[in-house]
Amino acid sequence: MSQRNIRVEPMAGLAVEDQAVEIVERKGLGHPDSICDGIAEHVSQALAREYLDRVGTVLHYNTDETQLVAGSAAPAFGGGETIEPIYLLIVGRATKEYRGTKIPTETTALRAAREYLSSHFPELEFGTDIVVDVELGEGSGDLQEVFGDEGRAVPMANDTSFGVGHAPLTETEEIVLNAERRLNAEYASDHPELGQDIKVMGKREGDRIDVTVAAAMIDAYVDGLDDYRDAVAGVREFVLDLATDYTDREVEVHVNTADSYEEGAIYLTTTGTSAEQGDDGSVGRGNRANGLITPNRSMSMEATSGKNPVNHIGKIYNLLSTQIARAVVAEVDGIREIRIRLLSQIGQPIDDPHVADAALVTEAGVEVADIQADVEAVVDRELANVTSITERVIAGELATF
Repeated sequence: MSQRNIRVEPMAGLAVEDQAVEIVERKGLGHPDSICDGIAEHVSQALAREYLDRVGTVLHYNTDETQLVAGSAAPAFGGGETIEPIYLLIVGRATKEYRGTKIPTETTALRAAREYLSSHFPELEFGTDIVVDVELGEGSGDLQEVFGDEGRAVPMANDTSFGVGHAPLTETEEIVLNAERRLNAEYASDHPELGQDIKVMGKREGDRIDVTVAAAMIDAYVDGLDDYRDAVAGVREFVLDLATDYTDREVEVHVNTADSYEEGAIYLTTTGTSAEQGDDGSVGRGNRANGLITPNRSMSMEATSGKNPVNHIGKIYNLLSTQIARAVVAEVDGIREIRIRLLSQIGQPIDDPHVADAALVTEAGVEVADIQADVEAVVDRELANVTSITERVIAGELATF
């Protein structure tokens, strides 16, 4: 094995499944923060591919400062209208010329944003319901040098920062993550009234799990209050049934708890997102790299979406630490829970972190020392293969939110 600085230690405290209270959140595809994450990442992938096509290498860029300013709408049963469009600003840095070759970064970004919105938000008309602008400045010279040394198989870290990952997911985490994903996939395909803005909050107290879902409904597919009630009930039953795939604990599901039928105050939208109703958004304010917000876990506050996938630690180490955690649990017996922390130093090879720390909660009868060598071997192997993260991100194989 290599001489990488890999540490394996017992986890301080209880495994999350053994804690009395657990809280888990996921901001769905159409949440304003997730819209920013999704567009920033799709633009990032498009820029990387554009650089590869034109000059054969990924140049310095990032799009992780994308912002959304909410619009306004007048939803109504049977179909309302947009009053003021949503405004989305793609902000970041990009290399616009390389050895005499000009790269159309702004055009590439706009095209990618339009593709993403068209693919995921069929009720959101580009240019009328949402207006997109691009402001990409040039990258700083010193960071471009750290990024762009030629002939180097393993890039140098662009920052002194860290990433955190954990595995396996708890039952509550599985329910929250898959409730939103499946509502926005299989369920939505048969229920056009369900908008993409679905936020799921899970709370476990002891052996009881409460799931609270905020689900935007699309007015064009809801003819009246009875239809709306049926739509809410359908979401509740779907999530309740889904939960049995992941737990035997008692589960209760609550949907659109702010509704007041007597006052006519319901979660009805024209476009399927709260971004039409004054809810702003920003990259990095939502889900972490594993798709969840987990206050019972250690987390990095770095935004993952939109960052350059070649040497930007805020992206690579959060994705890599999650991948390492999953690999260790899959390959090494006796682990109930693992947390991986990777710390970089600016200018140092990204496959050789300042420290790679693995903290374990083991099964009864298993000591950390019993499996330490096996854990170290998996961590070392995954670090040696760090550049695969870059390839998978550019190919769109890894989710960042």
